Amino acid sequence: MITVHHLNNSRSQRVLWMLEELELPYQIKHYQREATLLAPESLKQVHPLGKSPVITDGNRVIAESGAILEYLEGKYDTEYRLALTDEEEKFQSRYWLHYAEGSLMPLLVMKLIFSRMGKSPVPLLFRPLGAAFGKGVQKGFLNKQIVIHQQFIEQHLATYPWFAGQHFSIADIQMSFPLQALAARSGVENMPHATAWLNNIQMRAAWQRVKQQGGEVNFSTRS
Repeated sequence: MITVHHLNNSRSQRVLWMLEELELPYQIKHYQREATLLAPESLKQVHPLGKSPVITDGNRVIAESGAILEYLEGKYDTEYRLALTDEEEKFQSRYWLHYAEGSLMPLLVMKLIFSRMGKSPVPLLFRPLGAAFGKGVQKGFLNKQIVIHQQFIEQHLATYPWFAGQHFSIADIQMSFPLQALAARSGVENMPHATAWLNNIQMRAAWQRVKQQGGEVNFSTRS
């Protein structure tokens, strides 16, 4: 049976969603973050990097969200629930699958880090300076870059209901985490199509089951 090594407030929520969409049997092994917000050392017993998401399927250990989603689709989507037939949709799905972690999430992780530079674990004496520096980096660089990505995503979703095009795919599952993080850290008030997309994914039955299995994600404290 597939085991999801699930770290609270982590990207592994997407893996649970994929499994629920495919209605596959699986089990969850829960891990809790340390006070530093890092994963516990026990995860290194599963994968050398000691991070989540990671799954085990028999003797195979698979890490990285995109690799896990592609693996599950390729091996277990025997009913073609998420499979795409149109070549352009396949291309779009592949692009957004990699864009999520390659382009968008690094900016959102940096935004979270710089927003916390005036807080623990930064030493109390340096917090005022850290807060000022963090705000400066966000204002001078990060926020401007994030706006570009907001416009890029909104333009795409103004044309298509899903990231691949007309059909729901693993690209939507992959993009769910960064778009939720974007909504929490920068807001999507000026992104009506992205907001509609977020509402649509949260209405899916599989998504509702994931909330019960994995719990809510607090995006204000997740990197």
